[in-house]
Formats: sequence, C-alpha cells, structure tokens
Amino acid sequence: MLNVTIDEIQSDLLKYLRLVEDGETVVIIRSEQAIAEIRPIGSSKKLRPFGLCAGEFTVPDDFDAPLPEDMLNAFEGK
Repeated sequence: MLNVTIDEIQSDLLKYLRLVEDGETVVIIRSEQAIAEIRPIGSSKKLRPFGLCAGEFTVPDDFDAPLPEDMLNAFEGK
C-alpha cells in the first residue's frame, strides 16, 4: 500500500495508475488523513475452476417442462 498526497497524484496521475495496474493499492492523503483508496478491480477475486462440482448434480429430463397449474397460479397470486 502506497500513501500519496493530492498534490503528488495530481502531478503524475498516470504513474500511480500504472502502479494500480501492477497490483498496488494507492491511498490518497489530505491533511494526514486518508480520504480515498485506489486499488485494482477484482484483485481479491479468484475464479472458480471449471467443473468444480462435476457429478454432484444431474439436471432432470423435465427441467424445462411447464410448471403445474397450481404452481403457476401461486406465482401469479391467484
């Protein structure tokens, strides 16, 4: 994490944006107090591997069949 003042970030915004692109978090300081944080989007999110739950669920053959009349009525508030 890198702390910078408003003047520093205004003087060379692209420099700090490049640091953020490289994974750095930049905290903007005014009067010795943090007022904003710039960080990479999704840096803490990891993608789940494809097929993680393979074989744990089988889609039934009637998955896309029309719902029974009583259930449709319940959804429609009848």
